[in-house]
Amino acid sequence: MSRTWLFALLACAIVALLAACVRVNTHGQSPRAADAGSTGTLRIATYNTSLNSDEAGGLLERLRGDDAGARKVAAVLQQVRPDIVLLNEFDYVADGSAADLFQQRWLERAQPGGGEALHYPYRYLAPVNTGVQSGLDLDNNGTIGGDGRDRGNDAWGYGLHPGQYGMLLLSRYPIDAATARTFQLLKWEAMPDARRPRHPDGRAFHPDSTWSQLRLSSKSHWDVQVRAPGGVIHVLAAHPTPPAFDGPEKRNVARNHDEIRLWTEYLSPGTHEWLCDDAGLCGGLAPDARFVILGDLNNDPVDGAGDHTAIVELLEHPRVLRMATPKSEGAIEAADADGGANAQHRGSAAHDTGSFGPRVGNLRLDYVLPSVGHAFVGNGVFWPRSDAAHADIVDGTDHRLVWVDVRVD
Repeated sequence: MSRTWLFALLACAIVALLAACVRVNTHGQSPRAADAGSTGTLRIATYNTSLNSDEAGGLLERLRGDDAGARKVAAVLQQVRPDIVLLNEFDYVADGSAADLFQQRWLERAQPGGGEALHYPYRYLAPVNTGVQSGLDLDNNGTIGGDGRDRGNDAWGYGLHPGQYGMLLLSRYPIDAATARTFQLLKWEAMPDARRPRHPDGRAFHPDSTWSQLRLSSKSHWDVQVRAPGGVIHVLAAHPTPPAFDGPEKRNVARNHDEIRLWTEYLSPGTHEWLCDDAGLCGGLAPDARFVILGDLNNDPVDGAGDHTAIVELLEHPRVLRMATPKSEGAIEAADADGGANAQHRGSAAHDTGSFGPRVGNLRLDYVLPSVGHAFVGNGVFWPRSDAAHADIVDGTDHRLVWVDVRVD
């Protein structure tokens, strides 16, 4: 073999090696992600990031500045390195500029306390009901719109500007946006046996003309297909309203219940002719489809202000995988330290996913629920003890990231 050919082969080998390195860096693989891929596991997570602002365009300003919340949220994501993650409370900006900025300025730069830079080649975002004015007196205070909270209460979902508290789905694997189903416009009254808000004496809280127009989803409900290793996974994403901030009619308690119940109906047998998406397609999820339910569902199975029946029914649905409940040592420590309502809670503090002050206490609100057909590998809540590594990055938001590893072979 001539020296010319030898040098040519050596050059090709070097180019191939560099190309392989570029591919690894482009997809943001950490040692954990690389190991997961080699063993056929997939890490799926949900994280309420509190990356929102009361002002339109405010999130962009936060992300352009030196924002401690954004820095810590990005550091947590770099530590956990999920393959698929839903971000709740990430303000919707239609042109994707906020998502671009978070990706490029925060995730793709190693953060203090975080890990290596992290890149998600695929994402999905879509409009939400929060902050979109209804033109109706939804809170029954005698006025429509107004300032501050009055304006937020008369939006289809509470918010001070359109897109506040939106959702963002990030993925290492291709997202089929063309087949995504959204349920932003679904009418609440369309749900069979919907829990219409009522005064304590039984009178309907909203007049019929208003009730017939109310939307069920406070943000939106999404069914987004991800082409993951092993086949398509339907990501069922939502962020139901908190069961609070209302009066004796408990309209937010009722709405939270029915927003969660939508997924129970979506998974259950039947034609569900009422369950129509924003494109007009009606019906639930195919019985052989694999899925994962993601989101801050704002309901603890035992404690807190919500009606717990809906979340318990969802957890016990025959299509939802039975697995150990995600937990953390930090949650146990925090419940003891925070005191207040935690002393009266009946559920295990280890399962809490957020810290909400002494009046409310710490609760399990955030869920990753894979379908039957996945093999459970492990799970957890990213909430280290205060004396452990990375404890100083968890307070970028009042929620904690929840993750589940499943085998996809």
